[in-house]
This record gives sequence, structure tokens and C-alpha cells, in this order.
Amino acid sequence: MLSHRPKSPIFFAALVAGAVVCGVSAPAPAFSADDALKRPAEKDLGTIERSERPTAKDAEGKPAGDASGGITLLNRMGAPLPDLPAEREYKGPVDIAYGAYQRGLFLTALDAALPRAQLGDPAAQTLIAEMTTRGLGVKGDPKAAAFWYGQAAANGDPAAMFKYALLLMEGRVVARDKPKADEYMKKAAEAGNSSAQFNWGQILVSDNPGQKGLQLALPYYEKSAEQGVADAQYAVAQLYRQLPEIDAEKRKKARYWMERAAKAGFDTAQLDIGLWLVNGIEGERNYEQGFNWLKIAASRGNVVAQNRLSHLYISALGVRPDPIEAAKWYVLSRRAGLKDPELEDFYLGINDEQQKKAIDAANKFRAALAPS
Repeated sequence: MLSHRPKSPIFFAALVAGAVVCGVSAPAPAFSADDALKRPAEKDLGTIERSERPTAKDAEGKPAGDASGGITLLNRMGAPLPDLPAEREYKGPVDIAYGAYQRGLFLTALDAALPRAQLGDPAAQTLIAEMTTRGLGVKGDPKAAAFWYGQAAANGDPAAMFKYALLLMEGRVVARDKPKADEYMKKAAEAGNSSAQFNWGQILVSDNPGQKGLQLALPYYEKSAEQGVADAQYAVAQLYRQLPEIDAEKRKKARYWMERAAKAGFDTAQLDIGLWLVNGIEGERNYEQGFNWLKIAASRGNVVAQNRLSHLYISALGVRPDPIEAAKWYVLSRRAGLKDPELEDFYLGINDEQQKKAIDAANKFRAALAPS
């Protein structure tokens, strides 16, 4: 089968982001290891309460993921998703059209699929739709692709139902029709399409505010997570931790799912598993592993992770103390709009030479990330 990466606005980028860091003053840390990185217990599932210091802002004056007012469940929807995992090896009947498609023989695939598609074969119709979307073996034509997706969806192909539901949500190539989109998304989810399961969970959360929506969505997130969708794994981890009356055995697996999402490359999960390990959330503390995950997220450009990493370098938690590295990561997060009075005090407390080295290191880091 084909991989279908969601492109609807109903994406799950993060239930929550960031955590509170206690104060630091140069030259020595002003807190103990036990107080290093704090994340208060959530009183409300939609919002995480944070520190009492002023809300951090980004360059446009918007909350920067560390807002003291918290990040609501739906705030982060619409952010790009990481790539879906590699598909499992197909062991079903050999499909000549799909086989040719997978080998790059697009004209052969088209010739094999078109007669079947015209006779109502949903798999062939989905293949024609995909090739027409991408312009493979045939001129790209969004309207023609939408027609074939619609035919395949009506004939029950789960991948086509998912893709056609997205088209119905977007309302660009076909007329917007939310009830029909919801119907197809739910059918695709119940038929086992992992992307549809995640997106149907998102729809349930959006249409049912509060705890009810989260509880309705959880079974679909779980199914999607089992199939390897990192965003669903992140959602499951957070809900296992936060939902009241969650089964004790499920709660024990919260860190497992967070780590799976992190290993799949989801930087918000890398940030959170780092914080969970440092704080001893849903398991024992492990400063070194926590530091390593935060370093990965920070190196990928996660601003909150860069901020937290600076604190770890100052406090020597999971790493040797390094004022230049601490200042470098602070400079990077500050440039991205994440203010931190405690880190500013630390930065002003180091000497001019250390500040210069930190700025040079920050510049080199940004240059290395810049597209060539």
C-alpha cells in the first residue's frame, strides 16, 4: 500500500510543550539537583500550569511554548508532522499494477490499473489517484485525482477514504463537506488506517472539548500508536499520564510511549522524555539519559530544549559544567524569543571572553543548520 502523510489542519504536534525551570544565578547554581527542572502536576488536562514569572514571547510577541499560562491541547495543531514510519513488508497477493508502480514502471502500472479502476476495483482506483496526484506516468491533475479518490473511497478502500476525507476538509479541489469528511475519516480509522486513526482522534478532541474528547480519542490514538505514528505515541504518553481513572498498567507505559515517539524523531517527545528522565516523572531519574535527549532536541532546533540544556550545563546535571556551552544554548533560545531572567543573570555574570566564545559557538551552530 501507499504511504499517506496527513496534510489536513487537524494535526497533533503536541498536547503540551516545555516545563518550568527553577532559578539560576551566576556564577554558582542557586538550586539543588532535586529542584533542577520542575513540571507541576496538571490540574487541568487542557492546560499545564507553569511558573509565575512573566510569559515567554517569541519574535512576534506570541507565547513561545513556555508560557506561564500554559499551552492548551489544541494550540499546537497545524505544525508539521514527522515522517511516518516505514511500511511493513507486504505479504498478500501480488498486484501487478502496484508491483510496477513500486519499481518505478509508471506507464506499465497505469496500463495495468486503469482497466481495473474503470471496472470499480478500489485498489486500482487508489493507485490511479495517487499517480495522478503526483504526476507519475500521467500529467498531474488534482481534480482527476480527487475523482478517483472519491470512487475508491465510495468502494471502501481505507487509504482512499483517508485521502478523500482530507480533500473534503480542505475544500479546494472538491466542495468542503465536513459531515462526509468525518464519515470517511471514521470509516478509514475503523478499517485500520493509522493516519486516519490519529486524525479521527483529533477530530473527536476538536468536536468534544475537555476530558470527554480526550477519552473518546484515546482508543484511536492507541491503535495509531501501535502502528508506529509518532504523534499518536506522544498523545498516548501524555494521556496515560494525565487522564484521571486511567488504568494503572497503562499509566506505567506512559514513559514507554514517550520514548518511542522520541526515538521516531518527534522533537517535542525528545524534549519531554528528557524532562521526564531528569525530573523522575513516570519512572526513576536518570540525569545522563535526560541530558542526552534534551541535547538531541536542542540540536534539532527545539527552542525549549535549548533553554533547558543551558540549565543542565550550569547545574552539572548529566554533564560536566560548561559555562560557554550553557551560554551558547541560552543565546540560541533567546534569539528565538524565549526569555529567561535566570539565564540572563547567569549570562551577564560570565566574563566578556566567555560571552564572545558562546556567541561564536551559537553562530556556528546556526550556520550549520542553515540550508546550503
